[in-house]
Amino acid sequence: MNNIVIAGAGTFGTAVAERLCWNNNNKVTLHTIEKDVEKEINEKHTNRKYFPTRQLSKHLSATSSFSVFHDADVVMLVIPSKAIVSFSEEIRKNTEGEPLIINLAKGMSDSGAFITENIPFRRTASMKGPSFAIETINGYPTSFTFGGKREDYLYFRNEILPGTQFSLDYSSDVRAVELMSILKNMYAIAIGIVSGKFNSPNVDFLVYTKAVNEMKDLLGIFGCSSDAIFRYCGIGDLGLTALNDLSRNRTLGMLIGKGFGFDPNTKSSTVVEGLRTIKLIGDITREKGVADDFPLVQALYRLIYEDDSLNDYTLSVLG
Repeated sequence: MNNIVIAGAGTFGTAVAERLCWNNNNKVTLHTIEKDVEKEINEKHTNRKYFPTRQLSKHLSATSSFSVFHDADVVMLVIPSKAIVSFSEEIRKNTEGEPLIINLAKGMSDSGAFITENIPFRRTASMKGPSFAIETINGYPTSFTFGGKREDYLYFRNEILPGTQFSLDYSSDVRAVELMSILKNMYAIAIGIVSGKFNSPNVDFLVYTKAVNEMKDLLGIFGCSSDAIFRYCGIGDLGLTALNDLSRNRTLGMLIGKGFGFDPNTKSSTVVEGLRTIKLIGDITREKGVADDFPLVQALYRLIYEDDSLNDYTLSVLG
């Protein structure tokens, strides 16, 4: 049996766990800090906090104990990006072997570092791709890019995934896979804004094409392989996030494009990852003296964090 522990029993963690249970050779456990979720999954095989109408596999179990990581073959991290490094250090204390640690969270540390580089394990990887949680748990074919060592990719593809209808492509550049998942949220806001203002496929794909080119150039700025733009984590995830109304980042952009007021400093229970990315990448491109090469980034930065108007933004991105 493949002993798999998924850290995080929210929407996406639960969805991935359910799908991995389709492979009868997988023993899947959800680790959660929510005692009520742990109890409900084990006793009722449901997680109504996140999927009110969904019955889960009877083979899926949950725990809040860190002892579950002791014999894990694979640990998949599906928790907020800011918590991953400290959480991984706690896992390390409870693990004697060397499991494969896969980061599914999307984000950077506050310092701008890539998350996988700070995880205290030797075998680390990243998996990103066009994958809404509701479609994942409902069993639709779903794809990811696996970024990591090739032998780990082959192991995960050949041993863990059979029967799950998950598809993988591959990149040896973990940083590139991580970066694509960060950038797509920012550009989803950029495209959502023009979608809200114009409701025009012509305009959407005009900005989409500019976004793809900026993402490719940002890969170079971070010393990453430009090939990642052509993987599931690149144009695949960007297309899903920027052109589908299930996306929080696109939805925020559309509201701004329709003229709704917005304060980026307002605290909300809904996480919109792209806002933090706009600030981070906007500052980095200015510090490196390449701001003029990234007009979408700078237009977003001025609109969200400075005093540009919606009309100023429109002129900048469509010019």
